[in-house]
Formats: sequence, structure tokens, C-alpha cells
Amino acid sequence: MRSVGSKRVKRRSLPFAAVLASVLLVAGQAPAKADDPYAGAEDHYAGSQIAAAEGVGETPDLLYGGDDQQLGHDVSGHQGPVDWPGAAGSGAKFVYVKATEGTGFRNPQFAQQYNGSYSVGLIRGAYHFARPDISDGASQARYFLAHGGGWSRDGRTLPGALDVEYNPYGETCYGKDAAGMVAWIRGFSDTYRAATGRFPTIYTSTSWWKRCTANNGGFGSNPLWIARYNTFIGELPSGWSIHTIWQFADRGTLPGDQNWFNGPADRLLALALG
Repeated sequence: MRSVGSKRVKRRSLPFAAVLASVLLVAGQAPAKADDPYAGAEDHYAGSQIAAAEGVGETPDLLYGGDDQQLGHDVSGHQGPVDWPGAAGSGAKFVYVKATEGTGFRNPQFAQQYNGSYSVGLIRGAYHFARPDISDGASQARYFLAHGGGWSRDGRTLPGALDVEYNPYGETCYGKDAAGMVAWIRGFSDTYRAATGRFPTIYTSTSWWKRCTANNGGFGSNPLWIARYNTFIGELPSGWSIHTIWQFADRGTLPGDQNWFNGPADRLLALALG
């Protein structure tokens, strides 16, 4: 009961969802739909869940790279429109841009980011945030290909990348055992390769790969984009003896996450050319 002037008014009980929605609105936040499988997708980007699960250590000095490393970055809708002349002026040589998630989310900033990076001379590629809980890997590869994830031998386009990391929506491995996860990744990789002739780059962390694929060693033909926010890379997942790209920091001089390509400029061009 509550008082209104001198009267006492009986309060009706509200369903929990309605109470939660009212609290969010008071806080100035729009309530997420309970049945929305992509709630918050714009804030899911390469490493967002790895940083949360594994932490962020000391950032290596940019002088680490030298002539045999190419500085790059990765962006998503989380960054909004990117100042591409500024990024190029700060030393960026390449970038990966989030295109899609699952089979129902597209980065609303994709055109500005993907085309804008190309216009200032960067070598760019698109990546897909994996959702093994939504649909099979082949379906997600086709969705990715249909919405910016393609590849062309123009010397300016990297092979598409598959971002497989901790589940932002629930159980770490998306409810799959190791065999199921390996089959899912294989379905994506095979479908992408059949359409483009290229193995997609695989983005992951060693810890997640061990946990969710039982450290499967069967993807060594895919370029490895490894995430570790520290001054050293550490152990690589099974199947790879060398990494192609190291995402070494979740912030820095370039918009988004910071990356080193493991090789001189002609090797970065070779990756783009296939």
C-alpha cells in the first residue's frame, strides 16, 4: 500500500519483466528485448570477451615491430565512424572490420569503415563474430559472404576472418562440446573456402581454443590471428607453429584494437593477393 495525499491506494503486483523494464527506463537505458538473440551485438568485437575473461596486461612498446612487422588495427560498430586519414597518418597499414554476427546482425558502420579504410590506402578485410548457438557454421559463412565478407585478388583485400571467442550471451563454448565446436568451425571454413578459394583467417585466444576445441590441431592451413594483451604472445593453439597477426592491445594509437602483422610489407601484400 502507498499513500496519495490522504488516500491509501492498493498497488498491483507487476510481472518481474515489467519491473525490470521500468528500472532500466528510469536509469535512462532502453530495455533489451528478452527474445532478441543479438542484444548488445554492436558492442561485441574481436577480443571484447577475451579481454573480459583473460584480462589485459602491459602493452608492448610500438617500437617492438620494426621493419619486419606491420602495424594495423581492427574496428567494429563499437567505434562509430572512423577517422581514416587520421588512422593512416598514425601508421596503420591494414585493418579488419566487423561485418556480421550470427545470421541476423550487420555492423551499421560497415560501409564507412570498410570503404573508408580502402580509400586511404589501407589493406582491409572483413570479419565475422561467430555465434555457434544461433545456426551452423556453413549458414553463417554464407551470411558473412553476402554482407561484406567476400574476397578479391586486388592486393587490397585480406581473406575474411572468423572471430571465435568467449560467448557474450551465455555458456563459454555456446553449449557445444569440443567435437561439435570443431565441426562448426570446419563448416564455416570449408564453405568460405569453396566460395572464395581462400582459407579464412581464424581469430581466437589460446585459452579459449584449448577449452572449446580441446586444442584441436586441424586448422593449420588457416592464417592465425591470435589475441593476447601483453608484451609477449605466449603459447599458440595446436596446429599453428607461427602466427600471422597478433592482437596485442585493446586500445592504443589507432582506433579499436591494436595489431601487428608478422612480416614485412611484401608478406602482407602476399596475404591479400592469396
